[in-house]
Amino acid sequence: MTDDIATEPAAAPAGDAAPQIRVLAQYVRDLSFENPDAPNTLRGGLAAPNIDLSIDVQARKAAEDAYEVDLYIKAEAKRDGKVVFIGELKYGGLFQFVNIPAESIEPLLLIECPRMLFPFSRRIMADVSRDGGFPPLFIDPIDFASLYAQQRGKAAAGDAKTPAPAADGDGA
Repeated sequence: MTDDIATEPAAAPAGDAAPQIRVLAQYVRDLSFENPDAPNTLRGGLAAPNIDLSIDVQARKAAEDAYEVDLYIKAEAKRDGKVVFIGELKYGGLFQFVNIPAESIEPLLLIECPRMLFPFSRRIMADVSRDGGFPPLFIDPIDFASLYAQQRGKAAAGDAKTPAPAADGDGA
């Protein structure tokens, strides 16, 4: 998870106004699917491939009152040491926060925003793997709060000069 996040609130709290997260846009920033040994990888009777899944969340300020969050998912399937397929997706969202305290911005960007983006990116990865000739790749739900806590713990234990690393996990 990146640390280049500005932590000023998007709007000053106004009395009793309720905090809000607004999704201004969602979009596919980048999508790739490779099936390097097709049609050999699509023959029936082959063993199921081993799938290595990695997740990364990045956030940055996009405008005075908006933040951009990218959820990057990479799935690499191998059988007998040979690549069967590689699917990569960078799915983005543009978010606006209203009446959110400054100390809550980073956890919202790196936990709640990717949680909102995940169902859409999960469906895209399932569709692209199915369209590539394989069974749909259904990614198990991801606990973004645990990933965030792990990364914060690593950052606190590491060198204070080193920014927190990207959140990588197997997602399964």
